[in-house]
Amino acid sequence: MRASRLLGLVGGLIACLAAGLAPAPARETAATPGRPSRIVSLNLCADELVLRLADREQVAAVTYLASDPRGSTVAAEAAGVPVTRGLSEEIVALKPDLVVAGAFTTRTTVGLLKRIGFPPLELGVPADFDGVRAQIRQVAAAVGQPQRGDAMVAELDAGLGSVVPAARPLRVLVLRPNAFTVSPGSLGDAIIRAAGLVNVAAEIGRDRTGSVPLEAAALAEADLVVLDDSATGTPSLADALLHHPILEQLRAQGRTLAIPNRFWTCPGPQVAQVVARLAAAARERAR
Repeated sequence: MRASRLLGLVGGLIACLAAGLAPAPARETAATPGRPSRIVSLNLCADELVLRLADREQVAAVTYLASDPRGSTVAAEAAGVPVTRGLSEEIVALKPDLVVAGAFTTRTTVGLLKRIGFPPLELGVPADFDGVRAQIRQVAAAVGQPQRGDAMVAELDAGLGSVVPAARPLRVLVLRPNAFTVSPGSLGDAIIRAAGLVNVAAEIGRDRTGSVPLEAAALAEADLVVLDDSATGTPSLADALLHHPILEQLRAQGRTLAIPNRFWTCPGPQVAQVVARLAAAARERAR
């Protein structure tokens, strides 16, 4: 069967299901005008903002990733919340009145929702702190909790304001599983610069997130190499490089810093913690 025909059949099925897409009868806790009562989020970063900003009773479902503490900063908040894998039929069956999606995930589902006249709120990827603030406020307004968005932005700003930047611009290289790094012009790059440091990935000549050859990492002579410390519980090829003898030698020299990737994967007040930890490690290294 041709892919276009299959997509058309699936779209037709979803359209049929969508006849009942009108919101389910509101519960007492969701009776506030203009405040959605059945929110579904379709990617991890959407999960984190929705779970932090909306009332628990407003959330109909999040992704299965939200409850995994290895990658999520809201695992506790996600406990007991229904989950989906972002399939169109799952979403329609939940009869949401707000769907929050990411710009690069569940694109088939997003496309089908648009085709049946139910476009989701699509979140971009902030490249700086202004973008983080704007996205927090965007989601807060969408879930009908603007005051919580303002409070979250204030928490972020307080965290950033308390950071004492490094006295001198030490050079930092981030190495994640599979040797992915932080690209120049990204939120991770803004985090590094806010700590008063220099992103070595920019010197290597990368203009987007990509894999860094271990030889390049070794020759870059970074003052600090930031590694993920999120224990997976099982060995993996993606993590194997992070235990290479070269990096073990850097650990022995006190030139590595472990920060869980989950703290700076998505926009939120937790990114201020990364800035603070980078700055503190740089000050210690500079002594």
